[in-house]
Amino acid sequence: MNKTVITTDQNKLIVKRKFDAPLSLVWKAWTEDELLDQWWAPKPWKSKTTHMDFNEGGYRMYAMVGPEGEVHWGRSDYQTINELKSFSGEDSFCDEEGNIVESLPIAHFSNEFSEKSGQTAVTIITMYESREYLEQVIEMGIKEGFTAACENLDEVLKKVNPK
Repeated sequence: MNKTVITTDQNKLIVKRKFDAPLSLVWKAWTEDELLDQWWAPKPWKSKTTHMDFNEGGYRMYAMVGPEGEVHWGRSDYQTINELKSFSGEDSFCDEEGNIVESLPIAHFSNEFSEKSGQTAVTIITMYESREYLEQVIEMGIKEGFTAACENLDEVLKKVNPK
């Protein structure tokens, strides 16, 4: 089983994970809303994309919906895309209209993908404006949530790409 490795350095959160699937499939799981919604939220939460434009200058808006019906909105704005290699942008908390909540941390992320021997490695480097903002999202459960989401992605990949 692949392990999610999460470390911090100053105001950076670094996530490294390998998946037992080809690069093209892992890339789709990160960039197509139908697949993203199947794994992005840690159970029992669900992800629901309301807008998806995976292009430079485009964005994804989504709701994280909890088991009691609670809803938290997020927005990912895509800045650079290097097909099947990397993409970067900003992740923000927002309201249901897509307006960014300025009082919550904004994450500047870079996701890198590489394939070796049928496994795809993904490295996510997320930078925050300050160490305090990083600590805030850690307190909110980002490490546990991201680990659970990666485990969800393992399940989705097995269904889509059975060996």
